[in-house]
Amino acid sequence: MSVERRIRPMRGRFQIDVLSEGELEQVHRATLAVLERVGVQITSERILRELAAAGAGVDLETSRARFPSTMVEEAIALAPSSYVLAARDPALDLAIGAGNGYLSLDGCAAEIVDLDTGRRRPPTKDDLVQATRLADAVDEVANLWPCVAVTDVPPHVQAVHQTHAQLASSTKHVTAMSTFSSRDARAVVEMARVVAGGDEALRARPILSSFQCSISPLSYEGDVMEAAVEFANAGLPCGFVAMAIGTATAPTTLAGHLVSVNAELLAGIVTLETLVPGAATYYGPYQAFMDLQSGGINLAWGPEEVLFKLAAAQLARRYEVPMNILGFGTGAKSQDWQAGAQHAIALMGVAVAGEADMIAATGTVYGSRVFAFENVVLDAELFDLVCHMLESVSVSDEDLALEVIEAVGPGGHFLSQAHTRAHMRELWMPRFFGRDTWEDWEAAGRPDPRDRARERLRQILTEHEPEPLDADVERELLHIIDVHERESEGAKHG
Repeated sequence: MSVERRIRPMRGRFQIDVLSEGELEQVHRATLAVLERVGVQITSERILRELAAAGAGVDLETSRARFPSTMVEEAIALAPSSYVLAARDPALDLAIGAGNGYLSLDGCAAEIVDLDTGRRRPPTKDDLVQATRLADAVDEVANLWPCVAVTDVPPHVQAVHQTHAQLASSTKHVTAMSTFSSRDARAVVEMARVVAGGDEALRARPILSSFQCSISPLSYEGDVMEAAVEFANAGLPCGFVAMAIGTATAPTTLAGHLVSVNAELLAGIVTLETLVPGAATYYGPYQAFMDLQSGGINLAWGPEEVLFKLAAAQLARRYEVPMNILGFGTGAKSQDWQAGAQHAIALMGVAVAGEADMIAATGTVYGSRVFAFENVVLDAELFDLVCHMLESVSVSDEDLALEVIEAVGPGGHFLSQAHTRAHMRELWMPRFFGRDTWEDWEAAGRPDPRDRARERLRQILTEHEPEPLDADVERELLHIIDVHERESEGAKHG
């Protein structure tokens, strides 16, 4: 018997604005000044020459591009405010810009917690396959980033192996990462074409997307920008993400940090829309701040992170560009009190931001450096709770229940009422949060949410079998990987 597939999106109408309209305009104007007077570095002569032809001020010696304000405004207006991230299974398509917030796996963690030993170790391609199978079974996870950077293949071919692992292990939308060159992008796009059924089929239903990251402050590697153009020319969405660290690679003040990140993201979007007008893209401001004691990233995750994402969401709304927002993040080393508190605070920040098309990301601890399988199902429970909370309160005659209240009267009970039976399953029910009695908890060996989560994920990994690729498609993907490996090896030694 076939099981109906679905995606659990975040919907809601809550919104907190931390900037007034005047303050929002100040941030925008300061960003325009940075783009026009300071500019950004893009280390691709080809990209720079095309930008110069379109009206940007370009200095080839310093690889600097400066964007006139009118060029910025006109390019932003070209970016679509909505599009579809398609999936192999059309029932799992994601309507971006339609008021839904979709959760993704986290991206390219350098280590993984071994399910059997509980120890950190380097991740393998098979780990990515197992994590993708898990995410395929979890309704709350809508978008598949490669949650680990696989280390049993050479770095210069990570992109194709990670893309293969995810396309073959789930029917959900895949976001390719580690595409650090146009060569990587072309190989990954060709893999998506094979799975989709050709170029036109892929353009009609983009089952794969990508994003590129700036190097803060105010820089893009030329190779990644050329890769972004490859994706856009193939009809695939390609967003931009900035991960500036306040005090280190961005100003210390929240407003200055916001201006610097905004300038980086708009520079990416303006470049893409100038070279490929109308390309589907998104705005991805990820907040981070320096720990003043260690000099590393602050893993305590305080109020600045929430304020930053709320202000950034206002900018995304102003530009009418879909937003990828950081929904989870913890400095904890396990799924403990700190992880739960930080994830809950971060996710509530997303819930009241009013602008959350893509929500990154679940599955990691320790500042996104370590992937832990059980975090996927625990975060999914928290995500489902917040989604349930955001669904508006209905005050229809049926929900007001006046006739039922009158029928029961003082001193009665509602257990036997048809109204109760009709609506009781609408109440939120936990899967991993403890709700047993103290005595039952003791008798069961004092399990905590992590224990219940591990039991569930082991069940999924034992029983869940995603729809496989056709054998001919699988062979073609392996052929593309083989060609890419040989070409990349030749380029490395050429």
